[in-house]
Amino acid sequence: MFGELVPEGGGDTIPLLKENLMVGRRESCDVVLRFSNVSTHHCDLILENGYWFVKDLGSRNGTKVNGIRINKKRLDPGDRLTIARHDYRLEYSPEELGADGPPPDEDVISEIMGRSLLDGAGLSRKQKQLDDGRVGRPDAPVPQQTGTPDSEAPGVDQVSETDAEGEAVAEDEQEQEEENGS
Repeated sequence: MFGELVPEGGGDTIPLLKENLMVGRRESCDVVLRFSNVSTHHCDLILENGYWFVKDLGSRNGTKVNGIRINKKRLDPGDRLTIARHDYRLEYSPEELGADGPPPDEDVISEIMGRSLLDGAGLSRKQKQLDDGRVGRPDAPVPQQTGTPDSEAPGVDQVSETDAEGEAVAEDEQEQEEENGS
């Protein structure tokens, strides 16, 4: 057993016997709640790295954790899970379920799971186009930097197209000569 849902106000506890459980009114669900205000497929309970998470499946009457309506949220031991208007307290031990260290930060998990591996590594074509300023136009030319050197961005050499005498170029060449000792 991976934990249990204890109904607030009394009733039989519901053992959590699998790592992925669908909760709903339909008989094919892993946890069947026979209440008319519970959706046929209401929410999923998912065990990840020793911690339970709940994910609402677009239910009509919602899923809440500690009184706050959620789409997906980590459930800590003792949290109150409300399915439609039915309250349960979740009891489990993360250590016994293989948790190592503190619970994962939900913002980090959402960010990681919301991006593709290629995006995370900066290798996707769309991300490259965003970085180059060519969003939605893969054949668009890469924009050229213009203006005088930006003092707020050290190490970035920008050449002014409006400088007919090439002063910006001369400054860059002079700096390189000083660095090389010429």
